[in-house]
Order: sequence, then C-alpha cells, then structure tokens
Amino acid sequence: MPVLLEDYDAEIDLRPGTTKSDIVVYLYQNPEWGYSPQEIKEALDIPRGTATTTLKRLYDEDYIGKTDDGYYHALGERDDIRRYVANLNQAHRMFGHHRDTDAQPEEPETKIGEDRTDEELDAELAELEDSVDK
Repeated sequence: MPVLLEDYDAEIDLRPGTTKSDIVVYLYQNPEWGYSPQEIKEALDIPRGTATTTLKRLYDEDYIGKTDDGYYHALGERDDIRRYVANLNQAHRMFGHHRDTDAQPEEPETKIGEDRTDEELDAELAELEDSVDK
C-alpha cells in the first residue's frame, strides 16, 4: 500500500535520554548555528570522545549535517526529526516541570509505631491478622 510522502515519518532510531538524542535535540533547537565537537561537549557536559564519536555517527546516519570545516548542524530537510524534537519539548513542558530532582521527601515527625513497644506492635499485628482471616 502506498504512503503519502508528505505525512510519512521515516523510522527514527533515537531514544530520549541518550547522548545521541540529546545532541540531536540540542542541534535542532538551535538550527541557525553550527557547533564544534568541543562546543557540544561543553554544552551537554559529555566526555570529548563520546561527543566526537556520537557526532560522527549522527552525521553518517544523516541525522545532522557538517560543514567543511567541522561544524555540526541541524538539517533543514529533516522534518521528521524536527517533529521528534518538538514532541520531546512538548512532553517536557507537560511533565518535566513536575519533577524536582533536588526535592527530598519530608520525614514524618514521628515514625509509625515509634511510641509503642514490640509487644504492643505484635499484639496489634496478631489482631489485624485475625480480622483478615474472618
């Protein structure tokens, strides 16, 4: 069955949260700029070797472009990747701000059972087990 090319999305082999995806997102969020591997390394805080290797793979797989003097950039003709990045941005806007990675759960003022002896807790547990069995 034929597909309408205007609506067709080529299979994109990117998984959110990976270095490969992070680089693609960074470049496609800044499509008017070309970046050296060093600039990508610093912007995304990744090891130099990882940046260089991943950029080369992305270029070889036609996810990104590269100037003759070594600057990597988004490709204007890759609407499928632009949609991928837009979807990730939308998901982050919808759900990303709800997570506070620095937040620590609050400790209760008193721990459950803290004010009871082991015997009292054992008796309460036995009572609960009896009520479940009935």
